[in-house]
Amino acid sequence: MKALKETHFNFPNQSNYYKGKVRDVYTIADKLMVMIVSDRISAFDVVLPEAIPFKGQVLNQIAAKFLSATEDIVPNWVLDIPDPMVTIGRICEPFKVEMVIRGYLAGHAWREYSAGKRTVCGVSLPDGLKENDKLPKPIITPTTKASVGHDEDISKEDILAKGIVSLADYEKLEEYTFAVYQRGTEIAAKSGLILVDTKYEFGKADGVIYLIDEIHTPDSSRYFYAEGYQERQNNNEPQKQLSKEFVRKWLIENGFQGKDGQTIPEMTEEIIHSISERYIELYEQIVGEKFVKADADSISSRIENNVLTAIEKL
Repeated sequence: MKALKETHFNFPNQSNYYKGKVRDVYTIADKLMVMIVSDRISAFDVVLPEAIPFKGQVLNQIAAKFLSATEDIVPNWVLDIPDPMVTIGRICEPFKVEMVIRGYLAGHAWREYSAGKRTVCGVSLPDGLKENDKLPKPIITPTTKASVGHDEDISKEDILAKGIVSLADYEKLEEYTFAVYQRGTEIAAKSGLILVDTKYEFGKADGVIYLIDEIHTPDSSRYFYAEGYQERQNNNEPQKQLSKEFVRKWLIENGFQGKDGQTIPEMTEEIIHSISERYIELYEQIVGEKFVKADADSISSRIENNVLTAIEKL
């Protein structure tokens, strides 16, 4: 199976290029942003050595669906989706925080809680919770958006005290975060899934706040299967989930958590294929339709042609 690990385009009027962990972002004439979702995969803030076929298409198409399904709540950055792996949108000045929202005690929050902490990002949690328990109500646990390295937990109070975001803007970000999470929860429920936690990024352009980047994808979110959830909780069994957490667990089991001196385990063809299949499984579960694999014979040429055509129209 072929995968897109990196890109090296030079589009007309290209004014900037940025390579993220997963996305390659091209700026056109300082007006348009071309975001190419590669097949790279990261965990513990480390890009793994092998790309995952169709992962970029899965992420881009799920994000497109949910951005469209929430545009009545908050405007988003999207102008065109010319290719299964590409989104073109307006340039926004990003807020330097990620709005992480959690409806259940899982992942990082559970690791903090199980270590004895009862406050996460300034939010108090009650005693007596188990891993994957539903929280009394959804909570926002923001992180600072790091240019490199790890994002760091931060409280609302610290965000405001440090002037990272103004009070008026932050209150709007909170309002949007709760509303978009609620919509995502409702859509997931129709597909037999629970949207456990997720993160949103926002930006501003001409005084307007926009929802940017991806939303409700397996890279930014955690899903449980709703069927059997309560029974598994009652029996203290692991939840059946669709998220990138299975990649993290595989890495942990093989002695890697992104720490100095640790070696990334070998990514065999079997592992790569299984990760690809899990991403496709999530797409089909949450979108509710069969995943159609895009032509992978010459991914770079396909993307370049589609982007060039789109830029001319925009």
